[in-house]
Amino acid sequence: MSDLPLRAQLASVLGRSAAGLSRATGRGDGSVIGGRVALKVEPDLLTKLAKGRRLALISATNGKTTTTRLIAQALREFGDVATNEHGANMPTGHITALSQNTSAVNGVLEVDEKYLPQVLVATQPAFVVLMNLSRDQMDRASEINLLAKKWRTALGKTNTHVIANADDPLVAWAGLGAANATWVSAGQRWKEDSWCCPECGGHLKRDTDPYWECPECGLSRPETTWAVDNESDTLIAPDGQRLKLRLNLPGDANRANAAIAAATAAGYGIHPERTVERLREITSVAGRYTSLVTMGVEVRLLLSKNPAGWLESFAVLDPPRVPVILAVNAQIPDGKDTSWLWDVDYTVLRGRRVFVMGERRTDLALRLETDGVAFEVADRVDEVLGRLKAERPDTTKVDVIANYTAFQQIRTAYGRVQ
Repeated sequence: MSDLPLRAQLASVLGRSAAGLSRATGRGDGSVIGGRVALKVEPDLLTKLAKGRRLALISATNGKTTTTRLIAQALREFGDVATNEHGANMPTGHITALSQNTSAVNGVLEVDEKYLPQVLVATQPAFVVLMNLSRDQMDRASEINLLAKKWRTALGKTNTHVIANADDPLVAWAGLGAANATWVSAGQRWKEDSWCCPECGGHLKRDTDPYWECPECGLSRPETTWAVDNESDTLIAPDGQRLKLRLNLPGDANRANAAIAAATAAGYGIHPERTVERLREITSVAGRYTSLVTMGVEVRLLLSKNPAGWLESFAVLDPPRVPVILAVNAQIPDGKDTSWLWDVDYTVLRGRRVFVMGERRTDLALRLETDGVAFEVADRVDEVLGRLKAERPDTTKVDVIANYTAFQQIRTAYGRVQ
């Protein structure tokens, strides 16, 4: 803090005070309001707070919060880490995160896709981590090909080291704009947004997953040095070492997140074996994947905000005998447009007990009906549990999949479980 100019010190103190007041009065965690107050005092505060640190910026459509948490966990090998690992991913949240830990040399910041070029210029990070790009909040963010182009242009103007998923063509194309890159084969289950070449618009050839290339302009998947083998639950490091992951977070998506985290931690000098050990300690991230017991039923919370995210959540559902609750809102953080529901294949839920909740449950119900999925309407999780226990007292588990604000409402109802 003493290295900051006086005005920046004052801004930082006032921001922390505003954040603390917000938490004390129960209005929120203070991440956003703290940053807003600080920016009023010193508009260039983010640049000043970032100076002298080794920062990693994490951006993607899905998995940002989890991967930020994983990388921060690995970097705590060196001591304190400045991070916004609970998801305040715009400049106001970055300012709050850096202000709250001014002595930490290392920092890990989740960055909203739209804001990445701006934050990249302001912070001059050591690493930029890019994982995936797919359609999301089209009423707020630009079309994803334009986002990828903005990423590519911004990366071409810096010396930052990119760590990126080579299996996602949009991410790879953006990352190829950087002078230095580490490529990870992290997989890409959702391909519906990347059938066309981001360079020339030609149709991509995908004969053997995960390889892709454009026959027209020659753009192709970069050679990778890190990989994840989902079938054997194994991380493959650049030297060929194979490490069992055995994470406590479920699914292929989290194996991908872990591979990206290990590659990033290696950039900081941490051996992958030690990174994997630290990643196994994480069982939930800001409520994601949390299981809680209420009314004698284990309720597992899954966050999914867009078609790619719902596809990943379906892949980690418990067996069909376990009921599932789907909850959808359309508030500003979710995106007002719910047309994305029609891009999700809900037929995988046929034969399962399904409940729909949320402000836009009617939209969701219509989508399920179109896919031949039987459903029941409910207002609250406890209402669903009451029905299930009345009909089948032996009910022991329920999965909940919710988009952002619906997830936060459910999480808050249970005391903002971590």
